[in-house]
Amino acid sequence: MKKNFSRRKFLVYGSAAFGSTFLLKGCANTATNNTNSTAPSGDTIKVGILHSLSGTMAISETTVVEAEKLAIKEINANGGVLGKQIEAVVEDGASDWPTFAEKAQKLIDQDKVVTVFGCWTSASRKAVKDIFESRNHMLWYPVQYEGQECSKNIFYTGAAPNQQIEPAVQWLFDNKGKEFFLVGSDYVFPRTANNIIKEQLIAIGGTTVGEDYLPLGNTEVTPIITKIKQALPDGGVIFNSLNGDSNVAFFKQLQGAGMTPEKYPVMSVSIAEEEVRQIGKDFLLGHYAAWNYFQTVDTPTNKKWVEAFRAEYGPDRVTNDPMEAAYLMVYLWKQAVEKAGTADDLDKVRLAAVGQSFDAPEGKVTMFPNHHISKTVRMGQVRDDGLFNIVWATEGPVDPIPWNQFVPATKGFGCDWTDPKKGEKYKLETT
Repeated sequence: MKKNFSRRKFLVYGSAAFGSTFLLKGCANTATNNTNSTAPSGDTIKVGILHSLSGTMAISETTVVEAEKLAIKEINANGGVLGKQIEAVVEDGASDWPTFAEKAQKLIDQDKVVTVFGCWTSASRKAVKDIFESRNHMLWYPVQYEGQECSKNIFYTGAAPNQQIEPAVQWLFDNKGKEFFLVGSDYVFPRTANNIIKEQLIAIGGTTVGEDYLPLGNTEVTPIITKIKQALPDGGVIFNSLNGDSNVAFFKQLQGAGMTPEKYPVMSVSIAEEEVRQIGKDFLLGHYAAWNYFQTVDTPTNKKWVEAFRAEYGPDRVTNDPMEAAYLMVYLWKQAVEKAGTADDLDKVRLAAVGQSFDAPEGKVTMFPNHHISKTVRMGQVRDDGLFNIVWATEGPVDPIPWNQFVPATKGFGCDWTDPKKGEKYKLETT
């Protein structure tokens, strides 16, 4: 049964093949190089799309590109932005972080884009962060992440930890068990997320019985399965932050070891409908995922979006949370550009983005001064058609908190890019 928690309570808990370019309308761009603005872009407004279309992360990121293309196609069909068509240049990060950095630099310096929609893993985002900051450019990032970051040059439309990880831990603690085994890919997101989870479990009275990692793309999961069985012989909660192809091996071997979701429920924060489709629903049936959006969200806006996506890409296709966050961020950028009256003056666009709201498939979202958006939190359980039954949700959108309030080093800090006295990290007032 669906259960609703108040937004206030949750603020307490966490206070296909693609070419290298995809042009919706071809036109040369004469933009300049790097600081606050770019030169007028002629008949089109040129944007960059930067995701992994090859390598271990292509299983997830290819569909995000499709969602961004759909949003751009819709916007162009309705008159474009400021009377101009959007021209998209697509680059493949190839699941390789130096490649992401190289392609980001190309998009800004050579292609002269006015913004980039891109990245999935935090490792890829971290690889390009300095490039966007050093050029005072703009990245829109669509995936849930570990927080502990608040960049002037990045807009984050995926969940912060208090909008996904923390409520998932609390829900598991209340409903599935007090002992947790943490498994993740070996890079910044899973490690930082697990540090947050460990601090949260201490605060609420839970126990971390084990923690292990796999290199991204590694499929040698047998040792981890063995460790889980040893640490939880009578069953317990598995919190999964594996990314990419590792999940295929993990869930197949978990089932092969007889570790069913009734005894070993797995909560995943990087597996959504597309991953279920590619891994195989029979291996995931009964397990859980925490997101802000599922295809089964029952609203007219979501139904319209699912129909539009299937009309564009095929009747058997599914939608998921990162795709939805990628889709909506293109619209938020459009609205910011229209409010600013320019796509080329990036400082004006940044300022105009704050406060923008959009009736997204997940529900209404609003961009906060910390460059993160409010989001409804949902828990889903994989059902026999490969979609998710929503078993729990917050009553409405939860405000974003990028600096974690469980981790001692960041507890009590906030971010506000609309106030020069606050900026990236400032001490919150206590009452």
